[in-house]
Amino acid sequence: MQTDLVAALDIGGTKIAGALVSGDGTILVRAQRPTPARENGETVMRAVEEVLAELTSSPLWPRAYALGIGSAGPVDASRGTVSPVNVPGWRDYPLVDRVRAAAGNLPVELIGDGVAITAAEHWQGAARGHDNALCMVVSTGVGGGLVLGGRLHTGPTGNAGHIGHISVDLDGDPCPCGARGCVERIASGPNIARRALENGWVPGPDGDTSAAAVAAAARTGDPVARASFDRAAQALAAGIAATATLVEIDIAVIGGGVGKAGEILFTPLRRYLADYATLSFVRPLTVAPARMGTDAGLVGAAAAALAGVAAAGV
Repeated sequence: MQTDLVAALDIGGTKIAGALVSGDGTILVRAQRPTPARENGETVMRAVEEVLAELTSSPLWPRAYALGIGSAGPVDASRGTVSPVNVPGWRDYPLVDRVRAAAGNLPVELIGDGVAITAAEHWQGAARGHDNALCMVVSTGVGGGLVLGGRLHTGPTGNAGHIGHISVDLDGDPCPCGARGCVERIASGPNIARRALENGWVPGPDGDTSAAAVAAAARTGDPVARASFDRAAQALAAGIAATATLVEIDIAVIGGGVGKAGEILFTPLRRYLADYATLSFVRPLTVAPARMGTDAGLVGAAAAALAGVAAAGV
């Protein structure tokens, strides 16, 4: 029997997506369900099983020889469990065992969603050709992952590269994680919007108070909106420079909804990066927008499945 495909799951607080993916990263079959994030754990799992049932009913399913999961986190790849902040019904939930049972006992690889997007960007996106990279998702939260020495570096539990919870303001606001002054507390979309509102930004007639609306106002020259993005860019630059100093990355790729703000974010980010990345071995560091879009989680989960099989020598 021909076995040349992998299955992939991208599990977040809004949607559960699944796919069958070829060895070159082409998505051949898709399935998707909304995430019942406020329901109990078994209800969420049923949505995952519905996605898997749709995939397993495809004529291509017999060609799948492994399955990768990119999940909102924290994840614990060593135990096969997940505890997504935005899915309260899953705490230390045995996702790998449950998925393996629903997928006919295929080998399963679990990584965090930030790591999945990193795998996708390194395989086919903005970090392609870079052996040492940080890839970030700047959206409702701030996550990330690392490529070191040309390989995805997940760490023992699958959370390495979680830049959102590096503290860049020692006396800053408390973060829900328990620390203070985290990158996420300053640079995530909701916090960009919160800061703009607190400092007097007035939304438009539609009442939109999202970070995208703040970005739109910044493009028209609104000084408060620009200042909120400037502060986010400074926090991101400090976190990126600290990461580069620690592990010698040469590119930082930024995706997610905030990344779509374009030069409203990237112009001050590059300016601040020059202030923070000052040592000779980090000065060449560049930043770039992500390229993989909404399929990044699925493509990255597929990459993890392929890498896991290769490492196991299957």
